[in-house]
Amino acid sequence: MKAGKTLQELAAELERQQLAKKDLIVSTGVLSMDSRDDGGIALNVMGGQMIQHYDVGEIAHRQIGQFLKIPATYYDRMRREYPQLLTLNANGWFAKMPQAKRMLRTLDGTARALLSDRYRRIDNFEVASAVLPIISRMEGAGVESCELTDSRMYLKVVNPRVTAEIKKGDIVQAGVLISNSEVGMGSVTVSPLIYRLVCSNGMIAEDGKLRKYHVGRANESREDFSIYRNETIEADDKAFLMKLEDSVKAAVDQARFAAIVDKLRESTEATFQPQQVQQVVELASKEYGFTDSESSGILGHLAAGGDLSLYGLANAVTRQAQDVASYDRSTELEATGYRIITMAPSLWRSLTKERV
Repeated sequence: MKAGKTLQELAAELERQQLAKKDLIVSTGVLSMDSRDDGGIALNVMGGQMIQHYDVGEIAHRQIGQFLKIPATYYDRMRREYPQLLTLNANGWFAKMPQAKRMLRTLDGTARALLSDRYRRIDNFEVASAVLPIISRMEGAGVESCELTDSRMYLKVVNPRVTAEIKKGDIVQAGVLISNSEVGMGSVTVSPLIYRLVCSNGMIAEDGKLRKYHVGRANESREDFSIYRNETIEADDKAFLMKLEDSVKAAVDQARFAAIVDKLRESTEATFQPQQVQQVVELASKEYGFTDSESSGILGHLAAGGDLSLYGLANAVTRQAQDVASYDRSTELEATGYRIITMAPSLWRSLTKERV
């Protein structure tokens, strides 16, 4: 499992961001873009006699392009080679639909997301405040890894009191992943997690995942575009955060853990031959979108582990998750490891048929 922040570092940054971030509900008619001398892009919000200027984050760039229906390849080319043309395009389309309402989420002087005005804000601070006391009451459980990226917050919790043996000496423990995105990159999720002691791998099981999507009734704003929350929205959010307790407990439930363990044990019986190793990794890479670098690493971990089975392939993928630079990508690979465990029999046969 990839190391991230310490829990203390995460808590401190969540508190800082909670005070520093600012959300606005704006009509697109008050938005404009400027290109700066250094080639960067500024997003401006015009309100009366005041203009607020923001840098534009990567996620916000992508969302602006999607909202204005500018193809990503063309948007990126203009941004890279001809930023003045990008601002001309964007400003023209903003002016074309001046009454469209959007939520602009900002942090530290940067526009980090441009979202629907119906986007339900369930913030990282709120989620962490709800689940960390629950985790502290789970005897023996602790946060094994956590991180706060531009797109998501992650809390990966392991409970060493719930364990099983997949093969002789191969011990796994039950855990749970809690994640959330404040910028439209995913719902609030609670997923079972399997922690393998022999190599500190994490594997995220999507069975029984709880989701809470960031969609609700339209938000309203004051004259300065800042958002106020009505009692109904606050009550709905409080009710959902209360449900998190049951979901976190259920994710490490013994019965659910046992069902996942059964799938892991079954996957040890789906084997392939030594001469098939490279072809199996190549076909898995094509199926699950591994990069060339990731494929090379997975091949090396599979060969080093010596377990030529579906279980061995999945563990090679989750071991590679520790080596990638991005914590977001690392978590995606941990989830992919479990998808491999549960892949359709027809797909597994295609990976291991005689022609490979």
